[in-house]
Amino acid sequence: EMYEYRQVLIRLRLGATDREVARAQRVGRAKVAHIRQLAAARGWLEPSGPVPDDTQLAAVFKVERTSAQNVSSVEPFRDEILAWHAQGIQATTIRQALARIHGFEGSVHSVYRFLQQAAPKTPAATVMLDFEVAHTAQVDFGQGPLITDRASGELIKTWIFVMTLAWSRHQYAEIVPNQKVETWLACHRHAFEWFNGVPKTLVIDNPKCAITRACYYEPQVQRSYSECALGYGFILAPCPPRDPQKKGRVEAGVKYVKNSFVPLREFHSLTHANEQLRAWILGEAGNRIHGTTRAQPLALFSATEQPLLQPLPTVTPACAVWTKAKLHGNCHLQYEQCHYSAPFRWLHQELWLEVGPSTIRLYHDHELVAVHPRLFKPGSRSTVQDHLPPDAQAYFMRDPQWCLAQATLVGPACRAVTESMFGKGVLDYLRAAQGLLGLRERYSAARLEAACSRALNFGAPTYRTVKQILKDGLDQQPSLLSTELEAPYCGGARFARAPSQRLH
Repeated sequence: EMYEYRQVLIRLRLGATDREVARAQRVGRAKVAHIRQLAAARGWLEPSGPVPDDTQLAAVFKVERTSAQNVSSVEPFRDEILAWHAQGIQATTIRQALARIHGFEGSVHSVYRFLQQAAPKTPAATVMLDFEVAHTAQVDFGQGPLITDRASGELIKTWIFVMTLAWSRHQYAEIVPNQKVETWLACHRHAFEWFNGVPKTLVIDNPKCAITRACYYEPQVQRSYSECALGYGFILAPCPPRDPQKKGRVEAGVKYVKNSFVPLREFHSLTHANEQLRAWILGEAGNRIHGTTRAQPLALFSATEQPLLQPLPTVTPACAVWTKAKLHGNCHLQYEQCHYSAPFRWLHQELWLEVGPSTIRLYHDHELVAVHPRLFKPGSRSTVQDHLPPDAQAYFMRDPQWCLAQATLVGPACRAVTESMFGKGVLDYLRAAQGLLGLRERYSAARLEAACSRALNFGAPTYRTVKQILKDGLDQQPSLLSTELEAPYCGGARFARAPSQRLH
């Protein structure tokens, strides 16, 4: 350093020998002799002359120190490396390209050192932001601990939701299993109830649960989150994309929770973890002396900030989750692996879903088209028969019980034919029974009953037989079984012989 060169120079100006200076400054005598030579050439050893300042010393000794260094092993490839670096190619890739193209055998660290000297990064300057009391809170998610549920044995991957009040640094934190929209909204509700008030502005990042399209100027807010903001009366201030420094206080809060609360603790479940976390916030975290404010966050919050927060709304906003889903050809759409029906006239169109804690409402544009109870078991289905096409409704409404009831109204023969159809175990004869009853509309109930009676007499109680009888008008003719076969046959047989006759 330059002050060390100055101390050597001052001792030389006082007449000390090289050995004395070397012993006092803990440098080699050769180094002291070299400094004496350079200083004498510039007249710096004259006691009556001025002592050179750091700029003059650096002009001599720093240039000398730089020129004495070894030349970098990647210096011959300077132009290529700088061009690749300007394109945003990382140092490891540059080193691989040098080895592949030029047979370079040096390490990647030589490339790093070269880039630090030849293309140093300009440090970005920042400013400290000031916030009014009770005006702003910052919100963020952080990676949480892996929790093994003691009851089920399930390994749960978690996230830490943190909302930090920008003025007092008091915070709310919650460990959650996902970053879904409904989880995001529920955490906001819990945070506002924790603070017993609502800040005027929330500074957030750009997670998908809040911002559907990140943009520097006009980000697009998720519909559910927008309605939550209107319900609680706060304004959203998303950070610019890839610029988390705009919410540095909650970034520090997330790191504080992860580094101070999470390590060396045992969590038996999410509930157990959140109980410990809330106690820690009200205890150690809330009563520590903050490094910036030099005050206790919980004391600042209780004494000054909490009374100035906006009051909670009289009626808690529903904070329903809004999303879109396509109505499939089976007249059902899917949400969270559960299926809900909608009118078939909206097939293959996108519908809005308003998902509440217990109900799901379906909208086409602004028209409410269906309401279903909320399902949670994967694969379960909620179907309204009126949503199906007319032919499907007819099929499902005319079940076997309906067919038997209608056949009874026609007559006992029709009932017997219908029961015979349902008694066969190879095929499903529901459509056949429906078709049989449909014949009364084309002919009449009386003719259908007569045709069924004739089919039973001939031992053929099928839809095809009854239909053919009606088509040929055989139901209006007397039955052979009731006329010709009433009296037993009394005639002689052509080849008959007495039992006593023997064959020879």
